[in-house]
Amino acid sequence: MDWLCDVSYFFGGVFLANAIPHFVNGVMGKPFQSPFAKPPGKGLSSSTVNALWGVANFVIAYLLIARVGSFDIRATDNALAFGVGVLLMAVFSARTFGRLHGGNKPTDS
Repeated sequence: MDWLCDVSYFFGGVFLANAIPHFVNGVMGKPFQSPFAKPPGKGLSSSTVNALWGVANFVIAYLLIARVGSFDIRATDNALAFGVGVLLMAVFSARTFGRLHGGNKPTDS
């Protein structure tokens, strides 16, 4: 059953990484992509929608990490599952939103 906890920690990392850009843009008063925009994930949602979506993602991350099993950051399997979730969501977000905001363009040195 321990692997089910690791799956929960992985998705907790995914939701935590997803919460950050939505929450930050929301509290800064900036519109940002969200699943509620038209088209979903490409259109812009209001800062209020993003702040609420960010908080919802923080709550889901908390539930998946702190309320499932007994998460221990010193346990390699727990930390690895969480870290891989954060990493994959961070790279996915960078690639997805980079296309929309010009972040995937190579820089001239």
